[in-house]
Amino acid sequence: MDWQTSEDTVPSAPITEADARLLRARPPATGAWRDGDPAGDRRFAALGSFRTEGGRELPSIRLAYETWGTLSERRDNAVLILHALTGDSHVRGPAGPGHATAGWWDDVVGPGAAIDTDEWFVVAANILGGCQGSTGPASIAPDGYEWGPRFPHLTVRDQVDAQARLADALGIQVWAAVVGGSMGGMHALEWAIGHADRVARLAVLCSPPTTTADQVALNSVQLEAIRMDPRFAGGDYYDAADGEGPHRGLALARRMALLNYRSPTELNQRFGRSWQSDKDPLREGGRYAVESYLDFHGNKFTRRFDANAYLTLVEAMNSHDVGRGRGGIEDALAQVAARTLVLGIDSDRLFPVDGQRRISRGIRSTIDDDTVVLSSDFGHDGFLIETEAVGHHLRRLLEV
Repeated sequence: MDWQTSEDTVPSAPITEADARLLRARPPATGAWRDGDPAGDRRFAALGSFRTEGGRELPSIRLAYETWGTLSERRDNAVLILHALTGDSHVRGPAGPGHATAGWWDDVVGPGAAIDTDEWFVVAANILGGCQGSTGPASIAPDGYEWGPRFPHLTVRDQVDAQARLADALGIQVWAAVVGGSMGGMHALEWAIGHADRVARLAVLCSPPTTTADQVALNSVQLEAIRMDPRFAGGDYYDAADGEGPHRGLALARRMALLNYRSPTELNQRFGRSWQSDKDPLREGGRYAVESYLDFHGNKFTRRFDANAYLTLVEAMNSHDVGRGRGGIEDALAQVAARTLVLGIDSDRLFPVDGQRRISRGIRSTIDDDTVVLSSDFGHDGFLIETEAVGHHLRRLLEV
């Protein structure tokens, strides 16, 4: 169904009345995947107790993951794909029971695709702290209640350490490639620095070497939108009835984020000053089409995500700084040994190209003299939408 397609992977488009009708039911208190829900294509790895960088102990963690292709006898053809902030393990495949949206990179991963599953064994996991099967705030704690606001603060490095445990459980010592975009690119960089001997090739797409003050500031407004929702209830909302959870704050945070994910050019070209209906926004209480677009996707988001998980993951993203404790960014990047592709989008206003260029300058094993910069009107989400161009460059990397 069209409405189940992730807004991140398609161009912006006006919302029809039929679209809006599909989301008129009250949203649940949380859109998290819960035990007892259909598993879909997920598998689960129990990874034991886990101690965070901050010294907090989780008595047990698990990661939900999916795989495609066949692991070779030598275990040398494994590719790890790392998702963005609100993504999940469902890189390819249809929407259906257990999967609210279709695969977010269907055109890039699969038989004969750029990451060819006839050749490569592809693994994608929902990150620690997420809400689609991996341990996170919506998971049940040892006392029988959701972790909720008690869930520990995580860093990007914590999440990569959990992924390394998954690799161990799968018997994969060295990844043929680690590929990540946006927040997934932060994880990919940490893999190539903190576990340099386990990464043969690296693809960093639309991701910076550190989360800047500007980006932390943008994130802080989204976090406050959730916390200010009276129905957030300090993070203890899981027993709330449908429509009584923090969906307004979460939807507002998502609307703010979408403005950073897309470019002014795309929004202006797609919507202009068009109205959503026949009602004049200036005189009759009507709305502009772009307002309805943001409302619709914010509302849809609350049906597949958890407010506490959003806080956890955004705060983890704020922790990103490859130079922390390593002598600075340049010293950290110099530790990367993997053959590396660095790609950016010229209209990206969330993680502008200057961040990717700094990564390219710092890594001595890039396959290009400079960052690959794609021209696109789609802004940050271009790495999910411009699949033909992105796939071309991923093929180049995998052929090295």
